[in-house]
Amino acid sequence: MGNGQTAIFTRRVRDHMRVAPIVVAPATPVREAVALMTDARATAILIAPPNGRIEGILTEQDIVRRVTFRAPSGTQVCEVMSRPVRVVAEEDFLYHAIAHMRRRRLRHLPVIDGLGAVTGMVHLDDAVATATESRLEQIDRLTQEQSLDGLREVKAAQIDLADELFRENLPVPEIQSVLTHVNNDLYRRVVERSLNELAAAGWGEPPVPFCVIVMGSGGRGESYLYPDQDNGFILDDYPDSQHTKIDRFFVELATRMTRDLDTIGIPLCKGHVMATNPVWRKTATQWHDQIAQWCRRRSLVALRFSDIFFDFKSVYGEVDLAATLRENITGIVKANPAFLRAMYDDDIEHGVALGWFGRFLTEKENADHLGAINLKHTGTLPLVESLRLLALREGISQTGTLERLAALGEKSLLDADDMDYLTGAYHHITRLLLRQQIADFRAGKPVSNYVHPDDLSQRDRDILVDSFKAISRLRDRVRSDFTGDVF
Repeated sequence: MGNGQTAIFTRRVRDHMRVAPIVVAPATPVREAVALMTDARATAILIAPPNGRIEGILTEQDIVRRVTFRAPSGTQVCEVMSRPVRVVAEEDFLYHAIAHMRRRRLRHLPVIDGLGAVTGMVHLDDAVATATESRLEQIDRLTQEQSLDGLREVKAAQIDLADELFRENLPVPEIQSVLTHVNNDLYRRVVERSLNELAAAGWGEPPVPFCVIVMGSGGRGESYLYPDQDNGFILDDYPDSQHTKIDRFFVELATRMTRDLDTIGIPLCKGHVMATNPVWRKTATQWHDQIAQWCRRRSLVALRFSDIFFDFKSVYGEVDLAATLRENITGIVKANPAFLRAMYDDDIEHGVALGWFGRFLTEKENADHLGAINLKHTGTLPLVESLRLLALREGISQTGTLERLAALGEKSLLDADDMDYLTGAYHHITRLLLRQQIADFRAGKPVSNYVHPDDLSQRDRDILVDSFKAISRLRDRVRSDFTGDVF
């Protein structure tokens, strides 16, 4: 969930709501409603017919303004309640609920489930109890309106938030989680915006249920400042005879979604790993068949696609489609050791940037970064790939690097020393990466994954050497496990 400083950006409304509020019928006398509130020590009560939608809310302020010394004794609550009632979904982010209440000067916000039933109430005082004024200002910036200019401002605010959290010495995996949450929220808002545009243009509603997935670092919850778009669609199954009509809708949705994401600061994927590409836009059954085919063929393209895809996560729509596909994939891959061996063979070239006698292997070809180390390709990538292989072999469904590491430790596949060194390696390398990216951004330079050893303190260099050594030992272990080669 994040620690006290970041939880406000990562928690869902369901994690921070009070129990379901009192609900009374519209004809309930005000005096009876007030008595119920008094007995329950409640500050608000909802008004709705039996099994119906909420029609209004009666708060302490309503009672003071409209009832006390004004309303006759027989007044019904429907005559003095506030309407319309704004609500928030259980699955929405807590910081969105806070922004909603702050903008509209609300103290209470009813919470509903996916069917529209009231399940709780968010109280503004509870939600912001631990938030500093700086955090509240950040929330306001991160919840701009749905225009592209507003969403572009959200992306800019996200970078400022990362900078501030970094300067407060939060662990970088915590910051990555926040960055990922904000990016995923931008996906959700862009998709909703695109769907509204399609409806207004006469396209109607989505012809079948679907979900939007992100892959790569976004799927692992490990985003940095400028991840590009790695996304796709999982569609509910439909008859082949309807493919042209149905796919036409989702092609248009994908086109609008990817275009707008690029506009607000999440750039297009140069490798076309996006829902506009039919490779990444399939029904649930087609995805299942595609993964099974990749496992059988084990071609270079299939292996590269698998590396990208296996870390997917749903960010919008029918999450059950993604959950079911995750379960299917975990079973398929675990049962296919030959495919996992092929994945290892494809990943073998991705070693750490450490040579003989603990000397760093630096960039010699990229003229813009001569003498620097690509800490993503020669640092986190070898660790991510090794843990992914072990997790897939063991049927572990988690996608985050540290989550996979913990799950492998629980299975006693890694000892306490391995866990400690590898956890420390991930924390150190990600800290150096994010620090460099923030510095690049502030200096107006292109943000990259390159860090020059000369810019590191002696302590940082020493820890980086130890981190590379720990990852190298893990890769030796993986080589032994998947090839039987102990040398």
